[in-house]
Amino acid sequence: MARFDKIAVMEKIGSTGMVPVFYHPDTETVMQVVKACYAGGVRAFEFTNRGDFAHEIFAAVVRRAATECPEMAIGAGSIVDAPTAPLYIQSGACFIVGPLFNPEVARVCNRRLVPYTPGCGSVTEVGYAQEAGCDLCKIFPGDVLSPGMVKGLLAPLPWSKLMVTGGVEPTEENLTVWFHAGAYCVGMGSKLFPAHTIGQADWNSITGNCRDALEIIRKARKQ
Repeated sequence: MARFDKIAVMEKIGSTGMVPVFYHPDTETVMQVVKACYAGGVRAFEFTNRGDFAHEIFAAVVRRAATECPEMAIGAGSIVDAPTAPLYIQSGACFIVGPLFNPEVARVCNRRLVPYTPGCGSVTEVGYAQEAGCDLCKIFPGDVLSPGMVKGLLAPLPWSKLMVTGGVEPTEENLTVWFHAGAYCVGMGSKLFPAHTIGQADWNSITGNCRDALEIIRKARKQ
């Protein structure tokens, strides 16, 4: 069962404005990355469902994070079908994210009041997702759709909360453009966790990257 309810999860995502996105087949590596992000101020973390037995790694990380990162809401990403969603929800997922919108996944998540953030690439898809109860929609892939998509979508749907993922970088130039376009938050993966930092177990660098990105977001929101 999720440690945080839907309202608390949305608050964590919204207050920081960033959700790190990460997968690794080694449980200890994932845990160290989660802890590094937590130390950098992150309060919502997405573990992607990309490898065999990924849900087992996820469950182990969630158990440890409950004591080592007590305010971190950990969710599962890359969920594309209804059977996979409850696998992670039962393992403690606080939210579910997907690269596409699947109404069956929305139904499963709504039944347990777990936030579902589906990937959307058009005004129509966002509209359908909102009808299905999705409070936060993922604009994906961001580098293909561009900040103009975010700004244009918010014109007819100004109540929308949009998370941009794909093509987001922890730089002032990149993040400022997305938030000035109207993004509610961003999802960030490889740019936040360069391969060499993972290979060298340089967790302090990840903490610094997170802290710097969150500060850029804070400033961009005030401009």
